[in-house]
Amino acid sequence: MGNTIDLPPAAQALGSDLRANGWELALQVVDEGLTDDVIPSLVRLGRVAQLGDMPTFITELGREVERPLPGRMRIGGPLAAIARDHARQREALGFAPREVVTEFLLLRRVLWRFVARRVVDLDLASGQVIEIERRLNDTIDRLVVECVVAYFDRATAELAEQARRDPLTGLLNHQAFSDVLAHEIERAQRYDHGLTLVFIDLDRFKEINDSVGHMEGDRVLHRVSSLASTMLRGSDYAGRMGGDEFAMLLLESDKHASARFLRRIHGGIGDLKRRGELPAGFDLSAGTAHYPTEAADADSLLRLADARQYESKRAKRG
Repeated sequence: MGNTIDLPPAAQALGSDLRANGWELALQVVDEGLTDDVIPSLVRLGRVAQLGDMPTFITELGREVERPLPGRMRIGGPLAAIARDHARQREALGFAPREVVTEFLLLRRVLWRFVARRVVDLDLASGQVIEIERRLNDTIDRLVVECVVAYFDRATAELAEQARRDPLTGLLNHQAFSDVLAHEIERAQRYDHGLTLVFIDLDRFKEINDSVGHMEGDRVLHRVSSLASTMLRGSDYAGRMGGDEFAMLLLESDKHASARFLRRIHGGIGDLKRRGELPAGFDLSAGTAHYPTEAADADSLLRLADARQYESKRAKRG
């Protein structure tokens, strides 16, 4: 840890005391968080959930005071990893970032209050007390940094995922689906797997918008996208390619997979129409292409599926 002061056995006893009192000190942190609603999210949790990983933090802090080890408290070290996990768990429980940081600041207060009482009993020199305080403060500061980093890492990942999604349907957008298709074609080539691309276009969708309005049109798009998603396996992909056009990618599939998929889709469309959730005359046109039996690369697969979808739509028009 750099130029540190050697601590006598009495200071090591302080570290042992911290570890022995980890649960009690963690409870004090919770109680302070509940006082005056300092951390509002604690109120709705049971006692065990309120404690979270605080007892573990205090145990590790006690070990650091008792016997400092290189790397234990560094950013990215073992305790920092616990802090990140704690921050993620708190966020999953609905804690605001401010509440997580406040929790660690309360931990600092509780720990130093405990240390201040014990240093009198242990008769430590002022330099040794300052060294203990430095270790505790540095560690808490690092934990706060880890929690903030964990929050922004998750927020950044969430924003990146949102950028890949169509805001209306939640499906992959055109660019994201194209990227997935290129990646999965490469993977299929590497592992000698087949895959199927399905293009879907809603018939006379403009008439729906014109007759019942764009809000109802949006609901139709959402219902169709939700239906298509329920027909896919967890490993498959769905995307909105623009307007009323959708694409599905069926991984590790044979050339008959598209027919089975479309039968399910048409059956689901029929159910929605019977329930009045889609207009009575609603229908869709589809085109499919299979790799590697019908196309050798992503561009060829896209062109073939699109052409077949167009032919399907034109055949309905006579």
